Amino acid sequence: MRMVFRWFGEGNDTVTFGQIRQIPGVEGIVWALHDISAGEEWPLERMLEIKKQADEYGFHIEVVESVNVHEDIKLGLPTRDKYIDNYKITIERLAKVGVKVICYNFMPVFDWIRTNLFEPLEDKSTALFYEKAKIDSMNNPAELVRVINENPDFTMPGWEPERMKHLPALFEAYKNVTEEDLWNNLKYFLEQIIPVCEINDIKMAIHPDDPPWSLFGLPRIITNRDNIRRLLKLVDSPYNGVTLCSGSLGVNPNNNIADMVREFADRIPFAHIRNVRVYDNGDFIETSHRSQDGTVDICEIVAAYYEKGFTGYARPDHGRHIWDEQCRPGYGLYDRALGIMYLWGIWDSLENTKREVVACLQSTKI
Repeated sequence: MRMVFRWFGEGNDTVTFGQIRQIPGVEGIVWALHDISAGEEWPLERMLEIKKQADEYGFHIEVVESVNVHEDIKLGLPTRDKYIDNYKITIERLAKVGVKVICYNFMPVFDWIRTNLFEPLEDKSTALFYEKAKIDSMNNPAELVRVINENPDFTMPGWEPERMKHLPALFEAYKNVTEEDLWNNLKYFLEQIIPVCEINDIKMAIHPDDPPWSLFGLPRIITNRDNIRRLLKLVDSPYNGVTLCSGSLGVNPNNNIADMVREFADRIPFAHIRNVRVYDNGDFIETSHRSQDGTVDICEIVAAYYEKGFTGYARPDHGRHIWDEQCRPGYGLYDRALGIMYLWGIWDSLENTKREVVACLQSTKI
């Protein structure tokens, strides 16, 4: 397991490279050019700037999250080919700076949905929260856009104001798009870009839908084990993979994340590991990474990665806001650092157990 840490760029993140370097076991940053609109080529000179900054602290930049997919590609419009061509150019340029994995998603309109970015927990920390009844009764998602973008100090990927101002037109465009249409459009996209990925040794790793069910009548397709199986068969290449997110998939109690790890391990180049607490009414809140604090058994998930000999990249996903930290929602320093140490603790205990078993077997033979 190769530990990495998401970073949003200078002037767009409260966490510094110097702070990240002090977290044991972190070897790289997960980055993006968040000011580049979906569908545009990423300039090589900007990528080189990020690489130079990371090099100064001994970090690699092998994972990028994300090169956003233009809505015309998801919609299957005639204009999609020009945006796919731009995506191919970006892949080729990313290879020049050493990128090995692109985390992306294929969610219509919204990349992720929460109703409160700072919901209090029992210990008075706060975390991202989803209130099912509020979403179910919401006739106009514009109110949700307002709530999400009440954080003027930071960009909110997936909720860019310049894109959200076209919300009515986006909903109109998706009015007759079915799940099968979305599958077909994803297949077309992958058939075009995976050959370029193979040449440039970059793996595509799709992020599950967050949350993994339809919202506001929009189709969503990366939601469970069966859908991941289908995804991997669309283009059966080791370069067509998944970013297995325990938090996104874990809010559906029917999703067994550890079993997914065991089945798809060789097609998981990147893992998001985080916990959530799911309530009986369908609400959920993000918690510490500790298994006991949420609904998702993080210990079992890490054990599954260990059993499969996972050598891909992993990062602690969203953390709580603790110790009065003023930070980007879900992406503070402190709780993610605690999460990393929890994950390493599980991993190290598994390593120690393995060594003890081997030593016992060897002594028995003697």
